Amino acid sequence: MDTTLIEPPHSALSGVARVLVHAGKLPVKTAEDLARQAREKKISFVSSVMAANAVSPTDLAHTLSLALALPVLDLNAMDPQRMPSNVIDNKLAQQYQVVVLGRRGNRLFIGGADPTDQEVVERIKFATQLAPEWVIVEYDKLTKMLQGSAATAAETLDAIAGGDFDFDIAEEDSSAAQESAADIADVEDAPVVRFLQKMLVDAINMRASDLHFEPYEYHYRVRFRVDGELREITQPPIAIKDKLSSRIKVISRLDIAERRVPQDGRMKLKFGAKSIDFRISTLPTLFGEKIVIRILDSSSAKLGIEALGYEKIEKDRLMACIQRPYGMVLVTGPTGSGKTVSLYTCLNILNQPGVNISTVEDPAEINLPGINQVNVNDKAGLTFAAALKSFLRQDPDIIMVGEIRDLETADIAIKAAQTGHMVMSTLHTNDAPTTLTRLLNMGVAPFNIASSVLLITAQRLVRRLCEHCKAPAEYPREALLRGGFVEEDLDGSWKPYRAVGCSSCNNGYRGRVGLYQVMPITEAIQRIILSEGTSMDIAVQAQAEGVRDLRQSGLVKVRVGVTTLEEVLAATNE
Repeated sequence: MDTTLIEPPHSALSGVARVLVHAGKLPVKTAEDLARQAREKKISFVSSVMAANAVSPTDLAHTLSLALALPVLDLNAMDPQRMPSNVIDNKLAQQYQVVVLGRRGNRLFIGGADPTDQEVVERIKFATQLAPEWVIVEYDKLTKMLQGSAATAAETLDAIAGGDFDFDIAEEDSSAAQESAADIADVEDAPVVRFLQKMLVDAINMRASDLHFEPYEYHYRVRFRVDGELREITQPPIAIKDKLSSRIKVISRLDIAERRVPQDGRMKLKFGAKSIDFRISTLPTLFGEKIVIRILDSSSAKLGIEALGYEKIEKDRLMACIQRPYGMVLVTGPTGSGKTVSLYTCLNILNQPGVNISTVEDPAEINLPGINQVNVNDKAGLTFAAALKSFLRQDPDIIMVGEIRDLETADIAIKAAQTGHMVMSTLHTNDAPTTLTRLLNMGVAPFNIASSVLLITAQRLVRRLCEHCKAPAEYPREALLRGGFVEEDLDGSWKPYRAVGCSSCNNGYRGRVGLYQVMPITEAIQRIILSEGTSMDIAVQAQAEGVRDLRQSGLVKVRVGVTTLEEVLAATNE
């Protein structure tokens, strides 16, 4: 009889079971029973062996190492924070009980207790386009690490979120979920949802203008911009970065599968009795997508011009010009200096039933009922210039252009101002006099500038002192003189204040206030423009006519105790 045709009694066993029987660690009958139990419970054979305490985790690891010639690694010697994260999907890691230990070139080292499982190798290879290589780890330490990382993430998020919030997605935005239900089910993770709600609520309560979600190699951080200053708020577990990114994309109608290019979107959330708009911007970085959320609170445009910080003479000059039937009003300053809020405050004042107002922006940040707002769409050919041409056929009274960037836009805007329309726009220049020379450099004819521009206002934002804790400051007389004060100002009738800090403010400051240089275009300034004078000539004439520059405007705020000398010097140090 040919014994080679007779199979041994354990031939039906495979993988780890066969290795353990060959090594004498398990009887055949026990191995078969454990294999049957694993199939019935739909768990791995290794899990079945560990649950029955048939072999110790250490014994199993070393037996497999000897039989399969694979290295063994002690997971207790590894720092989970320095192990690669998000290389493979968390669900895949939990399902197949594996961890990513490291990567070298196109090789991915994965740790697991069952190196005979070829299915997980193929899944990881397909998902990562890398070549997985097994390293054996002890089962008990592996499960502890997997459970620990999942539990830590959930507990940390719960601790940060600290409870439930009634913060619902507006109905028009919740429809985004219908298109990709499978994807959304994956990101409807309760701790992540609560965490995002908590961050948005906290940002609104802290009067933040932006939220930054920033992934790095070994940590993840969230920062808020409060009163123009970035502050780190928390460092959630790095494992949530992809789920959080997907959650934000779902509610802002972005493509959650696209992570290679930047995306921009919007969302509207109900917060208490009012709705607040958010603008979303995603950016692929080395270690994941950085997301910035801009809070667009339309109530800021309804505060009134006094709340922005205009002094009486500046406010009167501005109001006199915007009430004119035609002409151009320009607002200038760097990004983040409050130009949009200033323009919308003016538009809100002019927004009456008998007035037709149209705006073109990139993008529209503040939504005001009664104003026709258009977003620039360069891909579709809807540029500032194209929108302006269309506006002129829409019977407008007032036109607001988000920014004058080129000669074509400037020409159309000036022609609109000359043909019976009030035009408002912004430019990026340092002060009011240089705005006129910027238009000349663009190629606008001097007579067009002189005949159409009515007023230019330059502005900066500085932090406002907290009324609860500000205290008198003692500055050396020389420091005040160097800051811009003159001898006549230092008569002892006023005292500067300094920031202190209390529970109701941010390091002694609460809110921001504007510094303004409001320069009407008088006949004398028109003559300088027509003779192609320099910005210095215009600045000298403006000073002679009583126009304060930005530094002088800031020193007025210092005298009345609204802000500090340090803030003014920092904002006007040019």
